Amino acid sequence: MKKKVVLAFSGGLDTSYCVKYLKEEKDLEIYSALVNTGGFTEQELKEVEQRAYDLGVKQHTTLDEVESYYQSCIKYLVFGNVLKNNTYPLSVSAERVTQAMAIARYAKEVGAEYVAHGSTGAGNDQVRFDMIFHIMIPDVQILTPIRDNKLSREEEIEFLKQHGVEVDFKKAQYSINKGIWGTSVGGKETLTSNTPLPEEAYPTQVTKQQPERITLHFVKGELVGLNDETYSSPVQAIQALQEIAAPFGVGRDIHVGDTIIGIKGRVGFEAAAPMVIIKAHHTLEKHVLTKWQLNWKDQLAMFYGNWLHEGQFVDPVMRDIEAFLTSTQDKVTGKVYVLLAPYRFQVEGIDSEHDLMSSKFGSYGEMNKAWSGEDVKGFAKIFGNQAMMYHKINETSF
Repeated sequence: MKKKVVLAFSGGLDTSYCVKYLKEEKDLEIYSALVNTGGFTEQELKEVEQRAYDLGVKQHTTLDEVESYYQSCIKYLVFGNVLKNNTYPLSVSAERVTQAMAIARYAKEVGAEYVAHGSTGAGNDQVRFDMIFHIMIPDVQILTPIRDNKLSREEEIEFLKQHGVEVDFKKAQYSINKGIWGTSVGGKETLTSNTPLPEEAYPTQVTKQQPERITLHFVKGELVGLNDETYSSPVQAIQALQEIAAPFGVGRDIHVGDTIIGIKGRVGFEAAAPMVIIKAHHTLEKHVLTKWQLNWKDQLAMFYGNWLHEGQFVDPVMRDIEAFLTSTQDKVTGKVYVLLAPYRFQVEGIDSEHDLMSSKFGSYGEMNKAWSGEDVKGFAKIFGNQAMMYHKINETSF
């Protein structure tokens, strides 16, 4: 009997090459799997499945991970207001880890001796996939035909033609990766340090010109409603917000960061819903959490985002941080008012029964109701007492 290989399959040139190479050169029985994290329509999923069978796979399956992706990962990115380098909502890096884990589980399910992916040797994804596979399925051998054979695009196309595959892979001007938590955009401009992406590079064009106000409803840190509508799942709320906000061209930017392999990378993205949600959620938190809750959240969330970006999602410390983040969300419930306009958005305010900016205790810069002037005099003297002692003893001057 032929040995089984589970191939992470997208239907593009690289993974199509992998099918033919693993089948013809390695004589393996191929189980292709597409992991859907919110970037495919039903029609696109059907087309990918048909392509897999046309290429000669033994079995193809679509692993629907959208809901589990949210529950296991996106939820905590919201709780932590995670933006890599204060810019990027981890659209692709979080997605890849989720996909790698789904492929590993499927390889166990079918009893595969091999697992394969189409990553090249030049990016982050090879590390994320390899590392997750090494941890979750250490006894399954990893095959990476594109990386190992160091092939050019033209060589891949020629190989497919030699094996009877009609090739219609037109090289797109821009590389697009779409998921529920944002869409990455790569092109010749992102290979430079100074060139912006042109308008036409973004998949969603600006079609809305009149500003629009929306209300986001959060319950314990999760987006559950928009305006007057409540959704059965935060996933549906995210998708609905994306439909509303993306045509304004909000959530676009270019991220510059450090890759896992040690080089600087630059990538464009559009993430209307993620950016609006994170900024709205953060504003609500600033009203309902204490300063030390906010302080520790910032520190732990930054580590969480960096470690996730580098593929270390299964490290037990990530579950510890998730527990902390979940605990902080107990009072993060309320409405957030957002103004959407072409190329920008503004968080205008919040309503929450847990708002610590309560007039019962005073109004900043105006009046107080919880202390007296004498209380402040004593507090200010004691609060700066040690610094006063230091400077007096050491006779420092300013």
